[in-house]
Amino acid sequence: MSNVVQVVRPFDDPAPPEAGNLDLVTFFNFYHDTTYMPVDRAKMNRAILAALKPGGLFLVTDWSAKPEDGATVGKTLHRIAEHSLREEVEAAGFEFVEDAQFLRHPEDTRETVIFKNPTPVDEFALKFRKPL
Repeated sequence: MSNVVQVVRPFDDPAPPEAGNLDLVTFFNFYHDTTYMPVDRAKMNRAILAALKPGGLFLVTDWSAKPEDGATVGKTLHRIAEHSLREEVEAAGFEFVEDAQFLRHPEDTRETVIFKNPTPVDEFALKFRKPL
């Protein structure tokens, strides 16, 4: 990991000016938290897009909310609806590439806070690409 640099920055300004031409940005199980924090998610997603090289990838995982919950249960249930997250990221200019099913748990009712869920928590994994 000698080529990894840890950077702590505001969510809506995630990359230092010298960062750019990145191959990959990951955002694991925390996007839902930005829904109740003072974060401009549109600005955040545009900044991530700007930091990637053309064709660079943005991978996002999070805990699934019911579709009708959208981005409203981030603080209470620690979840976000997949379609809401996807719409926000695509609105920044990303192309959706694919989703993965390996974190899916259809037995999850998506009605309980993830830390107290009686079943394994349903999660989604999404891959986006910066256009060439």
